[in-house]
Amino acid sequence: MRDLRLVFFENKLNRYSINALLGAIETYEELERLPIYFVQNSEEAVSLINSFPKTALTVLNFSFFTPQLWDVRESVKKIRREVKRELILTAGGPHPSGDPIGTLKMGFDRVFVGEGEVSFPAFLKSLMENKEYQASSSLCVNLNAFLPFSIRFRRFNPIEITRGCPFGCAFCQTPRIFGRKVRHRSIDVVVSHVETMIKHGLKDIRFITPNALSYGSEDGIKLNLKAVEELLSSVKKIKGVRRVFFGSFPSEVRPEHVTEESVELIKRYADNDNLVIGAQSGSDRILKLCGRKHTVEDVYRAVKIAVKNGFKAKVDFIFGFPDETEDDIKQTINFMEELTKLGASIHAHFFMPLPKTPFAAKKPKPVDLKLLRVINKLTGKGLLFGNWKQQEQLAFKIYDYLHGQFDNISTTLKEKAFDAV
Repeated sequence: MRDLRLVFFENKLNRYSINALLGAIETYEELERLPIYFVQNSEEAVSLINSFPKTALTVLNFSFFTPQLWDVRESVKKIRREVKRELILTAGGPHPSGDPIGTLKMGFDRVFVGEGEVSFPAFLKSLMENKEYQASSSLCVNLNAFLPFSIRFRRFNPIEITRGCPFGCAFCQTPRIFGRKVRHRSIDVVVSHVETMIKHGLKDIRFITPNALSYGSEDGIKLNLKAVEELLSSVKKIKGVRRVFFGSFPSEVRPEHVTEESVELIKRYADNDNLVIGAQSGSDRILKLCGRKHTVEDVYRAVKIAVKNGFKAKVDFIFGFPDETEDDIKQTINFMEELTKLGASIHAHFFMPLPKTPFAAKKPKPVDLKLLRVINKLTGKGLLFGNWKQQEQLAFKIYDYLHGQFDNISTTLKEKAFDAV
């Protein structure tokens, strides 16, 4: 067996992704004793890898989002330049999955596109056994087959209960990475993972899902509130559970799924005082262009129901959509002001063109003066929050990068790198 060492390049944004990979690795007996390390910067990586025996083969894995690509690129350059041991650089996560060609050009040896629970451990096993790696499918992993976190390293996080999204919003990478078919962890498996967390002293339970109220749904569109109730009631009655959070960060709910019945379920079983509701725009025209498949009226109704039932409504909006007109912006301004009068707060984001989405080649529009005035007014009142300004600066940097990638690759590679299906 080959002396293999696995190192994860860790930051605050990729912790959950690393934990999922660790959970997958721990599923395989052949990998249970694999030496695994974590570094937080290139200096740590160089020092650690150079301390390994010269006979060892190191796999250094990066998982990252598009806004991080410049930092990652600089780290890769430094590591390539200063590491004096045999090294394989691997990459996965949202940006590598959307831009595998560009990621390889950054200096990586392998890019894992999509879900890594099967492919990444298989790659590690092939290295240990000195065998040729045979690439496997990266879609439709059975969530029940893998741990959602690492027991070995006590690296716990919210439990992923649903993967995949049927809606295919034009700005979103989720359905392009995980597919449009929704898959759910079964209630029995979720309960087992919660019990494991309780044994390790974790008493607050949260979930990762594109849309909390889609749990148990066959298509992710039509609600299955019976499954939602069974999930929440099963988790809530586990001995040792202190609080359960559902429909709040790090997940959200779609506005059309917010009904008196669904909110009553959350109110009965969950402990969060807020609901995160995805609106994105106050213009029905923009919502249609984005493929959101809900209306402004759906958002309005969802906020009224949430507030009526005692929840703080945190409503997501995205500024800078490329095809916005002055009238679209005016409608969004009016809608945000109307929602805040109802008791909602605005979570502000800025549109980023992301690889492999239909809007990948679209140029963002700067926030105009009228919108900026309203943003500042609502921020001053504590009714608007978010890192939209930093995202605005990154958005144009990303656009320039992707535009260059798009111009400098062949037609065939363009189809692969920017396929929106």
